[in-house]
Amino acid sequence: MQDLYGAVELGLLYALMALGVFITFRILNFPDLTVDGSFATGGAVAAIMISNGYSPWLATIAAFASGLAAGACTGLLHTKGKVNGLLSGILMMMALYSINMRIMGKPNVSLLNVDTVFTSVSPVVLMLIVVIVIKLLFDAFLRTDLGLALRATGDNPRMIRSLGANTDNSTILGVSLSNGLVAISGAVVAQQSGFADISMGVGMIVIGLASVIIGEAIFGTGSVFRATLAAVLGSIVYRIVVALALRVEWLDASDLRVITALIVVVALVLPSVRRSIRQKNVAKKRAMELAAPQSPQTGGER
Repeated sequence: MQDLYGAVELGLLYALMALGVFITFRILNFPDLTVDGSFATGGAVAAIMISNGYSPWLATIAAFASGLAAGACTGLLHTKGKVNGLLSGILMMMALYSINMRIMGKPNVSLLNVDTVFTSVSPVVLMLIVVIVIKLLFDAFLRTDLGLALRATGDNPRMIRSLGANTDNSTILGVSLSNGLVAISGAVVAQQSGFADISMGVGMIVIGLASVIIGEAIFGTGSVFRATLAAVLGSIVYRIVVALALRVEWLDASDLRVITALIVVVALVLPSVRRSIRQKNVAKKRAMELAAPQSPQTGGER
C-alpha cells in the first residue's frame, strides 16, 4: 500500500512534465529534447532561490519563467534560425547543462532543513490541486483563438498559414509553454526530494513520452479534456507500473531505464497490434459473407 501511495505521489509530481511533453509531442508534432535540460533548470532555479531565502512559491514561479525562456530559445532556433527541430532541442539541452551548472555553482544543491511548498501540506494533496487547476486552465486556453491556432499548427501548418496565422509564433509559444510546465515539475520534484542535481533531467523525455502514450492507450483521446486527462493519468499509471515492476525479485532500481524502454515499446506496439487484429477480423468476416451462398430469390417474373 505504501508503494502505491508513493507511486501516485510521484505520478502527480511528474504529471505537469507529461502535460508539457503532450504539447510538443501530440499538439505541435515537434520532437523537443529540450525537456531533459529544462527539467533540471526548473529544479536548479527553485533550489538556489529557496536556499537563498526566497519564498518557495516565488521560486517555483521563477522556475516556470526559466522553462519558458528555454523553450523560447528552442523555438527561435527552429523557426527563425531554420535549424531542424530535433537538432534545436539537442543543442538547447546541451547548452542548458552548462547553464544549470552556472545557476547552482556546483553539481547539486541541498534543500534539507528549509521551507518548501510541501512543508505544511502533503505532496499528494497539493499536487492534486495544482495539477487539476493547471490542466483546466490549459484546456480553457486550447479553446481560445490562440489555442486553436496552436492546435492547427500541429495538424496542418500549410492550411493555417493560408488563413493568415503565424505558425512560427504558434510554435514558439507551444514549445515555451511545454518547457515552462516541465520546469515547474522539476521545481516541485527538487523540493519534494530535498535536493536539485545537475543530472536530474536525464531521461525525462522518455518518461514523458511513456506517460503520454500509456495514457492515450488506456484512456483514449476523444476530446481536448480527455486527451490532457489521459496525459496526467498516464503519468500516475506509469509510476504504478514501474513500482510493481521493481517489486519483482530479479529487478532492481538500476533496471529502471530498461523497464521504461519496455513500457514505451509495449505502449507503442500494442495499439498497432490491436488495430491489425481488428482489421483482419473485419476482412475475414466480409470474406465469409461474400463466400456464403446467396438465397434464391422468390416471386420472380413468370
